Amino acid sequence: MEVKVQGERWFPAETSFSDELKDLWGNWYCDSEVGRLRSVLMHRPGIEIEDITVENFADFRFRAPMNPVRARRQQDALADIYRAHGVQVHYVEGQREDKPNAMFMRDLLFMTPEGAIVCRPAITARRGEEKAVARTLSSLGVPIIKTINGDGFFEGASAMWINRETVVIGTGSRTNEAGALQVERELRNIGVTNIIRTQIPYGSIHLDGYMNMADKNKLVIFPWHTTYDCMNQLLDLGIELIELPYIDELKQGMSLNFVALAPGKIVMPTGNEQTKNLFVQNRIEVIEVEMDEIINGWGAIHCMTAFLNRDPI
Repeated sequence: MEVKVQGERWFPAETSFSDELKDLWGNWYCDSEVGRLRSVLMHRPGIEIEDITVENFADFRFRAPMNPVRARRQQDALADIYRAHGVQVHYVEGQREDKPNAMFMRDLLFMTPEGAIVCRPAITARRGEEKAVARTLSSLGVPIIKTINGDGFFEGASAMWINRETVVIGTGSRTNEAGALQVERELRNIGVTNIIRTQIPYGSIHLDGYMNMADKNKLVIFPWHTTYDCMNQLLDLGIELIELPYIDELKQGMSLNFVALAPGKIVMPTGNEQTKNLFVQNRIEVIEVEMDEIINGWGAIHCMTAFLNRDPI
């Protein structure tokens, strides 16, 4: 009697997720802060910023009430600069109308070479913004490789790419150890071999408050907030540290809150002449855009911009 062997008679594909990403999901990638920028996610301020008053602005961690018309105009000008440089600008769909901080997109996701990590904000005033971000990412086809959960909280500006193998992660008031560990594990899973951990000091809430990459090997820092161990490790990697001593421009003008359009080419807030001159002296090309109204929310260009696609470096 003949017995037919049962079985599906197939073998799994051994292709890695990253090799299939572009064909199956689309062109979503980020392994640096400076590779040529191709695609971003933003949230255009809606009615949620219209009820910020002198009585309640501090409840939302704002510096002052915000003029909605001017704020939208300033963000639109930034988006126009992105488009003029070939960057595709996507917008969050269906964001809540009670979250005036939702324009600060950098906090809500951290992009990787294999997809997005959806963040979990630290303060109650921002919890829930991430749901609309996740929904928008799904509609665009961006893979979500991790959502911060459990007792962890993590905001995207608490991490910074140095190169494909190296990421700086800071813990502080906006990212706790549980959240940082979740991100670290996911990054190691996709091939990041060098995680530089650092403390975000009292007086800053995110890494981009005192450090930001302007070129492949140029990191601009406010030296009084950086830690020795973190800077020493970056120096060992061949990173050049550009020290910015202008505290008024840093804190009031948010001069470090810039975005690199390409290696050595940035867009930064206007009104920071000393910082601008420092950049030019270090062979960094500068484009300026007015941000004073947006800064009333204690954020600026880098805060409003979530990277979705950068060229590898």
